[in-house]
Amino acid sequence: MAAQSYDVIVIGAGPGGYVAAIRAAQLGLKTCVVEREHLGGICLNWGCIPTKALLRSSEVFHLMERAKDFGLKAENIGYDLDAVVKRSRGVAKQLSSGIGHLMKKNKITVVMGEASIPAKGKVSVKTEKGTEELTAKNIVLATGARARELPGLEADGDLVWTYKHALQPVRMPKKLLVIGSGAIGIEFASFYNTLGADTTVVEVMDRVLPVEDAEISAFAKKAFVKQGMKIMEKAMVKQLDRGKGKVTAHIEVGGKVEKQEFDTVISAVGIVGNVESLGLEELGVKVDRTHVITDEFCRTGVDGLYAIGDIAGAPWLAHKASHEGVMVAELIAGKHAHPVKPESIAGCTYCQPQVASVGYTEAKAKELGYEIKVGRFPFIGNGKAIALGEAEGMVKTVFDAKTGELLGAHMVGAEVTEMIQGYVVGRQLETTEEDLMNTVFPHPTLSEMMHESVLDAYGRVIHM
Repeated sequence: MAAQSYDVIVIGAGPGGYVAAIRAAQLGLKTCVVEREHLGGICLNWGCIPTKALLRSSEVFHLMERAKDFGLKAENIGYDLDAVVKRSRGVAKQLSSGIGHLMKKNKITVVMGEASIPAKGKVSVKTEKGTEELTAKNIVLATGARARELPGLEADGDLVWTYKHALQPVRMPKKLLVIGSGAIGIEFASFYNTLGADTTVVEVMDRVLPVEDAEISAFAKKAFVKQGMKIMEKAMVKQLDRGKGKVTAHIEVGGKVEKQEFDTVISAVGIVGNVESLGLEELGVKVDRTHVITDEFCRTGVDGLYAIGDIAGAPWLAHKASHEGVMVAELIAGKHAHPVKPESIAGCTYCQPQVASVGYTEAKAKELGYEIKVGRFPFIGNGKAIALGEAEGMVKTVFDAKTGELLGAHMVGAEVTEMIQGYVVGRQLETTEEDLMNTVFPHPTLSEMMHESVLDAYGRVIHM
Protein backbone atom coordinates (compact mmCIF):
# COMPACT_ATOMS: atom_id res chain seq x y z
CA MET A 1 0.00 0.00 0.00
CA ALA A 2 1.38 3.40 -1.02
CA ALA A 3 2.24 5.87 1.71
CA GLN A 4 -0.33 8.60 2.30
CA SER A 5 1.13 11.98 1.37
CA TYR A 6 0.48 15.31 3.13
CA ASP A 7 1.82 18.84 3.18
CA VAL A 8 2.08 18.76 6.97
CA ILE A 9 2.09 15.97 9.53
CA VAL A 10 1.74 16.97 13.17
CA ILE A 11 2.79 14.40 15.77
CA GLY A 12 0.78 15.03 18.93
CA ALA A 13 -2.69 16.54 19.31
CA GLY A 14 -2.25 18.62 22.45
CA PRO A 15 -2.78 22.41 22.53
CA GLY A 16 0.29 22.89 20.36
CA GLY A 17 -0.34 20.12 17.85
CA TYR A 18 -4.05 20.46 17.21
CA VAL A 19 -3.80 24.26 16.89
CA ALA A 20 -0.89 23.90 14.45
CA ALA A 21 -2.98 21.45 12.41
CA ILE A 22 -6.02 23.72 12.33
CA ARG A 23 -4.00 26.75 11.25
CA ALA A 24 -2.21 24.70 8.58
CA ALA A 25 -5.55 23.48 7.24
CA GLN A 26 -6.93 27.03 7.24
CA LEU A 27 -3.99 28.02 5.06
CA GLY A 28 -4.85 25.35 2.50
CA LEU A 29 -2.29 22.72 3.51
CA LYS A 30 -3.24 19.05 3.42
CA THR A 31 -2.78 18.13 7.07
CA CYS A 32 -2.59 15.00 9.19
CA VAL A 33 -2.40 14.66 12.97
CA VAL A 34 -1.01 11.59 14.71
CA GLU A 35 -2.05 11.07 18.34
CA ARG A 36 -1.32 8.04 20.53
CA GLU A 37 -3.87 8.59 23.31
CA HIS A 38 -6.42 11.42 23.48
CA LEU A 39 -7.15 14.42 21.29
CA GLY A 40 -6.37 17.52 23.33
CA GLY A 41 -3.27 15.98 24.90
CA ILE A 42 -2.32 16.31 28.55
CA CYS A 43 -3.74 19.84 28.83
CA LEU A 44 -7.35 19.02 28.03
CA ASN A 45 -7.39 15.51 29.46
CA TRP A 46 -4.98 15.45 32.41
CA GLY A 47 -3.74 18.98 33.04
CA CYS A 48 -4.97 22.52 32.60
CA ILE A 49 -8.69 21.85 32.21
CA PRO A 50 -9.56 19.05 34.67
CA THR A 51 -7.45 20.65 37.40
CA LYS A 52 -9.38 23.90 36.97
CA ALA A 53 -12.63 21.98 37.31
CA LEU A 54 -11.40 20.45 40.58
CA LEU A 55 -10.21 23.83 41.85
CA ARG A 56 -13.55 25.42 41.00
CA SER A 57 -15.27 22.82 43.20
CA SER A 58 -12.92 23.55 46.09
CA GLU A 59 -13.40 27.29 45.57
CA VAL A 60 -17.19 26.94 45.79
CA PHE A 61 -16.79 24.75 48.88
CA HIS A 62 -14.59 27.42 50.45
CA LEU A 63 -17.21 30.10 49.69
CA MET A 64 -19.94 27.94 51.22
CA GLU A 65 -17.90 27.69 54.40
CA ARG A 66 -17.76 31.52 54.40
CA ALA A 67 -21.52 31.90 53.88
CA LYS A 68 -21.92 33.78 57.16
CA ASP A 69 -19.52 36.48 55.89
CA PHE A 70 -22.05 37.27 53.16
CA GLY A 71 -25.13 37.23 55.39
CA LEU A 72 -26.11 33.75 54.25
CA LYS A 73 -26.83 30.49 56.04
CA ALA A 74 -25.36 27.18 54.94
CA GLU A 75 -25.54 24.20 57.28
CA ASN A 76 -24.05 20.71 57.12
CA ILE A 77 -21.66 21.71 54.36
CA GLY A 78 -19.85 18.81 52.78
CA TYR A 79 -18.68 17.34 49.52
CA ASP A 80 -18.77 14.12 47.52
CA LEU A 81 -15.23 13.58 46.22
CA ASP A 82 -16.36 11.04 43.62
CA ALA A 83 -18.87 13.54 42.25
CA VAL A 84 -16.24 16.31 42.24
CA VAL A 85 -13.91 14.05 40.22
CA LYS A 86 -16.75 12.92 37.93
CA ARG A 87 -17.53 16.54 37.06
CA SER A 88 -13.86 17.20 36.33
CA ARG A 89 -13.60 14.18 34.03
CA GLY A 90 -16.83 15.20 32.29
CA VAL A 91 -15.45 18.64 31.54
CA ALA A 92 -12.29 17.09 30.10
CA LYS A 93 -14.28 14.61 27.97
CA GLN A 94 -16.50 17.36 26.60
CA LEU A 95 -13.55 19.43 25.45
CA SER A 96 -11.63 16.46 24.06
CA SER A 97 -14.60 15.43 21.91
CA GLY A 98 -14.79 19.05 20.76
CA ILE A 99 -11.28 18.72 19.31
CA GLY A 100 -12.48 15.78 17.26
CA HIS A 101 -15.22 17.97 15.81
CA LEU A 102 -12.68 20.67 14.95
CA MET A 103 -10.52 18.11 13.12
CA LYS A 104 -13.49 17.04 10.97
CA LYS A 105 -14.60 20.63 10.37
CA ASN A 106 -11.14 21.53 9.05
CA LYS A 107 -10.81 18.30 7.03
CA ILE A 108 -7.76 17.18 8.99
CA THR A 109 -6.89 13.47 8.86
CA VAL A 110 -6.47 11.97 12.34
CA VAL A 111 -4.39 8.81 12.77
CA MET A 112 -4.46 7.24 16.24
CA GLY A 113 -1.22 5.47 17.05
CA GLU A 114 2.46 5.69 18.02
CA ALA A 115 4.58 7.69 15.58
CA SER A 116 8.24 7.52 14.66
CA ILE A 117 10.27 9.23 11.95
CA PRO A 118 12.34 6.59 10.13
CA ALA A 119 13.70 9.10 7.63
CA LYS A 120 13.39 12.73 6.65
CA GLY A 121 9.85 13.46 5.45
CA LYS A 122 8.52 10.07 6.54
CA VAL A 123 6.34 9.09 9.49
CA SER A 124 5.58 5.52 10.51
CA VAL A 125 2.56 4.98 12.76
CA LYS A 126 1.86 1.83 14.74
CA THR A 127 -1.92 1.56 14.97
CA GLU A 128 -4.30 -1.10 16.29
CA LYS A 129 -4.65 -2.39 12.71
CA GLY A 130 -0.96 -2.43 11.85
CA THR A 131 1.56 0.11 10.60
CA GLU A 132 0.67 3.11 8.44
CA GLU A 133 3.31 4.89 6.40
CA LEU A 134 2.90 8.63 5.86
CA THR A 135 4.99 11.22 4.03
CA ALA A 136 5.14 15.00 4.21
CA LYS A 137 7.55 17.76 3.32
CA ASN A 138 6.93 19.27 6.77
CA ILE A 139 6.69 17.46 10.10
CA VAL A 140 5.82 19.19 13.37
CA LEU A 141 6.82 17.53 16.65
CA ALA A 142 4.27 18.33 19.36
CA THR A 143 4.66 15.26 21.57
CA GLY A 144 4.53 17.16 24.87
CA ALA A 145 5.94 16.02 28.18
CA ARG A 146 5.20 13.84 31.20
CA ALA A 147 5.82 14.01 34.93
CA ARG A 148 9.43 13.73 36.06
CA GLU A 149 10.02 10.93 38.56
CA LEU A 150 13.01 11.00 40.88
CA PRO A 151 14.78 7.80 42.00
CA GLY A 152 13.17 6.45 45.16
CA LEU A 153 10.20 8.82 44.83
CA GLU A 154 8.48 7.01 41.96
CA ALA A 155 4.69 6.99 41.93
CA ASP A 156 2.80 3.77 42.62
CA GLY A 157 -0.76 5.11 42.31
CA ASP A 158 -1.59 4.13 45.87
CA LEU A 159 0.61 5.92 48.37
CA VAL A 160 2.62 8.08 45.95
CA TRP A 161 0.82 9.93 43.17
CA THR A 162 1.63 11.91 40.04
CA TYR A 163 -0.78 14.57 38.76
CA LYS A 164 -2.77 11.85 36.94
CA HIS A 165 -3.39 9.94 40.16
CA ALA A 166 -4.25 13.18 41.97
CA LEU A 167 -6.90 13.93 39.33
CA GLN A 168 -8.59 10.57 39.97
CA PRO A 169 -7.85 9.95 43.66
CA VAL A 170 -8.43 6.52 45.14
CA ARG A 171 -9.21 8.25 48.44
CA MET A 172 -9.31 11.64 50.10
CA PRO A 173 -5.89 12.20 51.71
CA LYS A 174 -5.90 12.86 55.43
CA LYS A 175 -2.25 13.80 55.75
CA LEU A 176 -0.75 14.89 52.44
CA LEU A 177 2.83 15.63 51.37
CA VAL A 178 3.31 17.59 48.14
CA ILE A 179 6.84 17.53 46.74
CA GLY A 180 7.42 20.67 44.68
CA SER A 181 5.71 24.05 44.83
CA GLY A 182 5.55 25.00 41.18
CA ALA A 183 2.16 25.51 39.55
CA ILE A 184 1.21 21.81 39.52
CA GLY A 185 2.25 21.11 43.10
CA ILE A 186 0.74 24.20 44.66
CA GLU A 187 -2.56 23.81 42.80
CA PHE A 188 -3.04 20.27 44.11
CA ALA A 189 -1.92 21.39 47.57
CA SER A 190 -4.52 24.16 47.43
CA PHE A 191 -7.29 21.80 46.27
CA TYR A 192 -6.74 19.08 48.86
CA ASN A 193 -5.98 21.53 51.67
CA THR A 194 -9.26 23.36 51.04
CA LEU A 195 -11.15 20.06 51.24
CA GLY A 196 -9.58 19.32 54.61
CA ALA A 197 -6.32 17.45 54.06
CA ASP A 198 -3.51 18.23 56.52
CA THR A 199 -1.11 19.45 53.83
CA THR A 200 2.68 19.88 53.84
CA VAL A 201 4.55 21.32 50.86
CA VAL A 202 8.28 20.69 50.45
CA GLU A 203 10.24 22.99 48.11
CA VAL A 204 13.94 22.59 47.35
CA MET A 205 14.33 26.26 46.38
CA ASP A 206 14.37 29.13 48.89
CA ARG A 207 10.69 29.99 48.36
CA VAL A 208 7.39 28.60 47.09
CA LEU A 209 6.41 29.40 43.50
CA PRO A 210 10.11 30.03 42.80
CA VAL A 211 9.65 31.41 39.26
CA GLU A 212 7.47 34.25 40.54
CA ASP A 213 8.55 37.64 41.86
CA ALA A 214 9.92 37.22 45.40
CA GLU A 215 7.39 39.65 46.86
CA ILE A 216 4.49 37.75 45.29
CA SER A 217 5.86 34.40 46.48
CA ALA A 218 6.13 35.75 50.03
CA PHE A 219 2.55 37.05 49.93
CA ALA A 220 1.23 33.74 48.59
CA LYS A 221 3.14 31.75 51.22
CA LYS A 222 1.62 33.87 53.98
CA ALA A 223 -1.85 33.12 52.61
CA PHE A 224 -1.13 29.38 52.32
CA VAL A 225 0.11 29.21 55.90
CA LYS A 226 -2.96 31.11 57.08
CA GLN A 227 -5.08 28.44 55.38
CA GLY A 228 -3.31 25.76 57.40
CA MET A 229 -0.64 24.55 54.97
CA LYS A 230 2.81 23.74 56.26
CA ILE A 231 5.52 25.10 53.97
CA MET A 232 9.07 23.74 54.09
CA GLU A 233 11.53 25.71 51.94
CA LYS A 234 15.17 24.87 51.16
CA ALA A 235 14.12 21.32 51.90
CA MET A 236 14.46 18.04 50.05
CA VAL A 237 12.70 14.69 50.31
CA LYS A 238 15.59 12.22 50.38
CA GLN A 239 13.68 8.98 50.81
CA LEU A 240 10.19 7.53 51.05
CA ASP A 241 9.62 4.43 53.19
CA ARG A 242 6.35 2.84 52.10
CA GLY A 243 4.38 0.84 54.61
CA LYS A 244 0.82 -0.38 54.98
CA GLY A 245 -1.36 2.70 54.42
CA LYS A 246 1.43 5.13 55.22
CA VAL A 247 4.62 6.69 53.88
CA THR A 248 7.51 7.86 56.03
CA ALA A 249 9.27 10.76 54.33
CA HIS A 250 12.88 11.57 55.13
CA ILE A 251 13.06 15.34 54.69
CA GLU A 252 16.39 17.16 54.77
CA VAL A 253 16.17 20.75 55.94
CA GLY A 254 18.85 22.92 57.52
CA GLY A 255 21.41 20.13 57.21
CA LYS A 256 19.31 17.74 59.30
CA VAL A 257 17.00 14.92 58.24
CA GLU A 258 13.63 14.59 59.92
CA LYS A 259 11.03 11.88 59.45
CA GLN A 260 7.35 12.59 58.95
CA GLU A 261 4.47 10.21 58.25
CA PHE A 262 1.83 10.78 55.56
CA ASP A 263 -0.90 8.67 54.02
CA THR A 264 -0.47 10.23 50.57
CA VAL A 265 2.38 11.87 48.63
CA ILE A 266 2.02 13.88 45.41
CA SER A 267 5.24 14.25 43.44
CA ALA A 268 5.33 17.41 41.32
CA VAL A 269 9.01 17.88 40.58
CA GLY A 270 8.87 19.01 36.97
CA ILE A 271 8.48 17.36 33.59
CA VAL A 272 10.50 15.53 30.94
CA GLY A 273 9.93 15.80 27.22
CA ASN A 274 8.49 12.90 25.22
CA VAL A 275 11.45 12.46 22.86
CA GLU A 276 11.91 8.69 23.01
CA SER A 277 11.26 6.29 20.12
CA LEU A 278 10.81 9.06 17.57
CA GLY A 279 14.13 8.50 15.82
CA LEU A 280 15.36 12.01 16.50
CA GLU A 281 19.03 11.22 17.07
CA GLU A 282 19.26 9.31 13.80
CA LEU A 283 17.85 12.36 12.01
CA GLY A 284 20.48 14.61 13.57
CA VAL A 285 18.11 16.47 15.90
CA LYS A 286 19.83 17.94 18.95
CA VAL A 287 18.23 17.00 22.26
CA ASP A 288 19.26 18.53 25.58
CA ARG A 289 17.89 17.01 28.80
CA THR A 290 14.82 15.56 27.01
CA HIS A 291 14.04 18.78 25.14
CA VAL A 292 14.59 19.47 21.44
CA ILE A 293 16.88 22.38 20.61
CA THR A 294 15.24 24.84 18.20
CA ASP A 295 15.70 28.38 16.92
CA GLU A 296 13.19 31.17 17.55
CA PHE A 297 10.97 29.82 14.75
CA CYS A 298 10.90 26.31 16.26
CA ARG A 299 13.13 24.90 13.50
CA THR A 300 15.21 21.92 14.62
CA GLY A 301 18.04 22.34 12.12
CA VAL A 302 16.75 19.38 10.11
CA ASP A 303 15.03 20.70 6.98
CA GLY A 304 11.24 20.48 7.25
CA LEU A 305 11.23 19.34 10.89
CA TYR A 306 9.86 21.61 13.63
CA ALA A 307 9.34 21.18 17.39
CA ILE A 308 6.76 23.10 19.43
CA GLY A 309 5.35 23.20 22.94
CA ASP A 310 6.71 21.35 25.96
CA ILE A 311 9.10 19.22 23.91
CA ALA A 312 10.81 22.44 22.77
CA GLY A 313 11.49 23.65 26.31
CA ALA A 314 10.38 26.39 28.69
CA PRO A 315 8.06 27.98 29.41
CA TRP A 316 6.00 24.78 29.61
CA LEU A 317 2.63 26.39 29.02
CA ALA A 318 -0.28 25.43 26.77
CA HIS A 319 -0.75 28.94 25.37
CA LYS A 320 2.92 29.10 24.42
CA ALA A 321 2.53 25.81 22.57
CA SER A 322 -0.57 27.02 20.73
CA HIS A 323 1.11 30.25 19.63
CA GLU A 324 4.12 28.29 18.40
CA GLY A 325 1.77 26.00 16.50
CA VAL A 326 0.22 28.94 14.67
CA MET A 327 3.63 30.45 13.99
CA VAL A 328 5.03 27.25 12.50
CA ALA A 329 1.95 26.66 10.33
CA GLU A 330 2.25 30.19 8.94
CA LEU A 331 5.98 29.76 8.40
CA ILE A 332 5.37 26.55 6.43
CA ALA A 333 2.70 28.31 4.35
CA GLY A 334 5.13 31.08 3.47
CA LYS A 335 3.48 33.73 5.60
CA HIS A 336 5.23 36.33 7.77
CA ALA A 337 5.57 34.48 11.09
CA HIS A 338 6.03 36.17 14.45
CA PRO A 339 8.39 34.37 16.85
CA VAL A 340 7.34 33.78 20.43
CA LYS A 341 8.96 36.00 23.05
CA PRO A 342 9.15 33.95 26.28
CA GLU A 343 9.28 37.07 28.45
CA SER A 344 5.91 38.19 27.04
CA ILE A 345 4.10 34.95 27.88
CA ALA A 346 1.97 35.11 31.01
CA GLY A 347 2.18 32.45 33.70
CA CYS A 348 -0.93 31.64 35.75
CA THR A 349 -1.32 29.53 38.87
CA TYR A 350 -4.87 28.75 40.00
CA CYS A 351 -4.27 28.17 43.69
CA GLN A 352 -6.06 30.20 46.34
CA PRO A 353 -5.11 33.03 46.13
CA GLN A 354 -4.39 32.97 42.40
CA VAL A 355 -1.01 34.09 41.07
CA ALA A 356 -0.28 35.57 37.63
CA SER A 357 2.67 37.31 36.03
CA VAL A 358 4.24 38.42 32.77
CA GLY A 359 7.69 39.79 31.95
CA TYR A 360 10.61 40.35 34.27
CA THR A 361 10.52 40.13 38.04
CA GLU A 362 11.96 43.08 39.96
CA ALA A 363 15.13 41.07 40.66
CA LYS A 364 15.54 40.00 37.03
CA ALA A 365 15.09 43.54 35.73
CA LYS A 366 17.82 44.74 38.08
CA GLU A 367 20.05 41.83 37.08
CA LEU A 368 19.65 42.83 33.42
CA GLY A 369 20.87 46.33 34.28
CA TYR A 370 17.63 48.27 34.07
CA GLU A 371 17.03 51.33 36.21
CA ILE A 372 13.52 50.65 37.38
CA LYS A 373 10.40 52.13 38.91
CA VAL A 374 8.15 49.78 40.88
CA GLY A 375 4.47 50.27 41.68
CA ARG A 376 2.27 48.32 44.08
CA PHE A 377 -1.40 48.38 44.97
CA PRO A 378 -3.16 46.21 47.58
CA PHE A 379 -6.57 44.58 47.13
CA ILE A 380 -7.70 46.18 50.40
CA GLY A 381 -7.69 49.54 48.61
CA ASN A 382 -10.12 48.37 45.91
CA GLY A 383 -13.88 48.68 46.34
CA LYS A 384 -14.80 45.68 44.18
CA ALA A 385 -12.34 43.42 46.04
CA ILE A 386 -13.84 44.40 49.38
CA ALA A 387 -17.39 43.89 48.05
CA LEU A 388 -16.40 40.42 46.81
CA GLY A 389 -14.95 39.56 50.20
CA GLU A 390 -11.55 39.13 48.56
CA ALA A 391 -9.49 41.90 50.12
CA GLU A 392 -6.20 39.98 50.29
CA GLY A 393 -3.84 40.42 47.37
CA MET A 394 -1.67 42.86 45.49
CA VAL A 395 -0.70 44.07 42.02
CA LYS A 396 2.91 44.95 41.28
CA THR A 397 4.36 46.59 38.18
CA VAL A 398 7.95 47.10 37.06
CA PHE A 399 8.91 49.84 34.58
CA ASP A 400 12.06 50.96 32.82
CA ALA A 401 12.71 54.32 34.50
CA LYS A 402 14.33 55.71 31.34
CA THR A 403 11.79 54.73 28.68
CA GLY A 404 8.59 53.97 30.60
CA GLU A 405 8.48 50.45 29.12
CA LEU A 406 6.42 47.97 31.13
CA LEU A 407 9.06 45.37 32.01
CA GLY A 408 6.90 43.14 34.16
CA ALA A 409 3.65 42.74 36.05
CA HIS A 410 2.98 40.43 38.99
CA MET A 411 -0.25 39.72 40.84
CA VAL A 412 -1.61 37.64 43.67
CA GLY A 413 -5.28 37.57 44.67
CA ALA A 414 -8.77 36.78 43.41
CA GLU A 415 -9.17 36.47 39.62
CA VAL A 416 -5.70 37.79 38.79
CA THR A 417 -5.37 35.05 36.15
CA GLU A 418 -8.12 36.87 34.23
CA MET A 419 -6.60 40.32 34.74
CA ILE A 420 -3.02 39.61 33.68
CA GLN A 421 -3.97 39.64 30.01
CA GLY A 422 -4.36 43.41 30.17
CA TYR A 423 -0.66 43.75 30.88
CA VAL A 424 0.17 41.06 28.28
CA VAL A 425 -1.55 43.16 25.61
CA GLY A 426 0.25 46.21 26.95
CA ARG A 427 3.64 44.54 26.52
CA GLN A 428 2.75 43.31 23.04
CA LEU A 429 1.79 46.84 21.98
CA GLU A 430 4.94 48.23 23.62
CA THR A 431 2.81 50.33 25.95
CA THR A 432 4.49 52.93 28.16
CA GLU A 433 3.50 54.13 31.60
CA GLU A 434 1.89 57.20 30.01
CA ASP A 435 -0.42 55.06 27.87
CA LEU A 436 -1.51 53.04 30.89
CA MET A 437 -1.99 56.08 33.12
CA ASN A 438 -4.15 57.75 30.46
CA THR A 439 -6.34 54.67 30.04
CA VAL A 440 -9.76 54.83 31.73
CA PHE A 441 -10.40 51.65 33.74
CA PRO A 442 -14.07 50.86 34.53
CA HIS A 443 -15.40 51.25 38.08
CA PRO A 444 -16.00 49.26 40.17
CA THR A 445 -13.67 46.52 38.91
CA LEU A 446 -10.63 44.66 40.14
CA SER A 447 -8.84 45.99 37.06
CA GLU A 448 -8.66 49.43 38.67
CA MET A 449 -5.82 48.03 40.78
CA MET A 450 -3.81 47.57 37.60
CA HIS A 451 -4.18 51.30 36.95
CA GLU A 452 -3.37 52.25 40.53
CA SER A 453 -0.20 50.12 40.52
CA VAL A 454 1.04 52.01 37.46
CA LEU A 455 0.20 55.31 39.11
CA ASP A 456 2.04 54.24 42.25
CA ALA A 457 5.23 53.55 40.27
CA TYR A 458 5.26 57.22 39.32
CA GLY A 459 4.11 58.72 42.63
CA ARG A 460 0.55 59.38 41.48
CA VAL A 461 -1.45 56.67 43.25
CA ILE A 462 -4.94 57.87 44.27
CA HIS A 463 -6.48 55.35 46.67
CA MET A 464 -3.55 54.53 48.92
